[in-house]
Amino acid sequence: MGAEGKKENSFILQAGVLAMAGIIVRIIGMLYRSPLTAIIGDEGNGYYSYAYNIYANILLISSYSIPSAISKVMAQKLALKEYRNAHRIFRCALVYVTVVGILASLFAFFAAPFLVVDNAVVVLRVFAPTIFLSGFLGVLRGYFQAQGSMVQTSLSQIIEQILNALVSIGAAYGFIQLAHAEDTTARAIYGASGSALGTGCGVVAALLFMFYMYMINKDTILKKAEKDQHSEVDSYAAISKTILFVVTPFILSTFIYNCTTAVNQTIYTGIVMKTHEYTQQDAAVLYGVFSGKAVLLRNVPVALASAMSSAIIPGVTAAWSTGQKKDARRKVEQAMRMTMLIAIPASFGLAFFSKPIIMCLFHQKATLQLASLVLTSLSVTVCFYCISTISNGVLQSIEQVNKPVIHAAIALGVQAIVLVVFLKFTGVGLYGLVIADVVYSVLMCVLNGYTIKKKLHYKQEWMDTFLKPAICSAIVGLITFGIYKLLDYLTGMFFLAMVIAIGIFIVLYFVLILLSGGVTEQEVRAFPKGHILVKIAKKLHLLR
Repeated sequence: MGAEGKKENSFILQAGVLAMAGIIVRIIGMLYRSPLTAIIGDEGNGYYSYAYNIYANILLISSYSIPSAISKVMAQKLALKEYRNAHRIFRCALVYVTVVGILASLFAFFAAPFLVVDNAVVVLRVFAPTIFLSGFLGVLRGYFQAQGSMVQTSLSQIIEQILNALVSIGAAYGFIQLAHAEDTTARAIYGASGSALGTGCGVVAALLFMFYMYMINKDTILKKAEKDQHSEVDSYAAISKTILFVVTPFILSTFIYNCTTAVNQTIYTGIVMKTHEYTQQDAAVLYGVFSGKAVLLRNVPVALASAMSSAIIPGVTAAWSTGQKKDARRKVEQAMRMTMLIAIPASFGLAFFSKPIIMCLFHQKATLQLASLVLTSLSVTVCFYCISTISNGVLQSIEQVNKPVIHAAIALGVQAIVLVVFLKFTGVGLYGLVIADVVYSVLMCVLNGYTIKKKLHYKQEWMDTFLKPAICSAIVGLITFGIYKLLDYLTGMFFLAMVIAIGIFIVLYFVLILLSGGVTEQEVRAFPKGHILVKIAKKLHLLR
């Protein structure tokens, strides 16, 4: 294999590592939310979601965008072997997150009464200190991602989620014991606050791990900087200016892209409480079903796109900076194909098996039917969010950092109008949030796709990337749903029937996509234990 092939394989491997970690993190998050919801209930889930959505948006400004932004700026320097300047960027980034993190944490704590409903104020204040710590975690992750190593970030994400799950469940249960037994709303608030504490403990554990990784690699990093022969050394003032100009568009883009949840929860709660005379508790229960169950499950496969976007930024940035546009286009195509190979069947899987999945994870019978129907409706957005997430990363990599900001703002405005209209003038209720979500994700795909085609001269391949996976997923979905219904009827054990049916779904999809030629041997090798999958496929004559 030539140097170009090895380079491509390395990119796919690193993207695969980060993507797999992202999926594991989401699965852990999905699994622990089941016992957590059993403890705090749908009402507690609603208060947690209200606070978490605001916390997440404040975090986006201070921390979440840092890994991608820092990896982009540093990747440009590393591509030119300017190791000294790269390390200076790292130091400036630490100062940046210190200042921004303190301000953001104080804002979240003191402005909480103006940002969320009354019963979620305490929950948001518990989240506040985590915002400050997350900035340092973001810088360390971005530092390693810039150097093409996703392992440290991947492991830290898994550690963070495991601690988050354990402490969230334990603290939620412990806090509830402090509330008055007969006051269900007080129990919900206390339980949601315990869950918020778990998020902070997870960040602390991940930060300690990343700091340890940095200390292990510190000598090697500093030696490269010392041996750097470039005569031009960027001043800290110039670097700070660069970081500010690069980070700010990243922040605005990611903020607007993700603040739809905060905007929509505010619109939804305000309208249903005033127009439809819902109580705060009623609104919290319904929003908890939407955000704490359906959106939570929808976001599991979307984690793949987030990971792929983070992995693609350094490679595409380096290729673009050195004028290798063909290589940049190839990386984009590879990332899109790898993501759709999983996102499309995941979308069909959620649509077909929404009810048994909800039944398995959440035991609130009163909202079972609603949660499963909302999840089925949201399943279509899996692919749209995956595409728009990757395209955001691509635009930021090819120096079009303002475009995602503009596109997100347009999509946000349109979907907000759609949501208001449907909530005020129709009886769709919670499905108004679903419709708005679909509108937003589709608009982002269309607008981002047009700009990438124009600026990168990228032509999207459709047959292998979209059509073959969709056809295979639809066929397999129909077959395995029939198997699920039959097994459930014969055994009366829905969980066993679901596990068998989903297992068959995965195997049949793998077989069909190989037979259709929708995936190459190189792409199969990029999956976890891919070399084993290749051997099996060749023995079964599914690969040539």
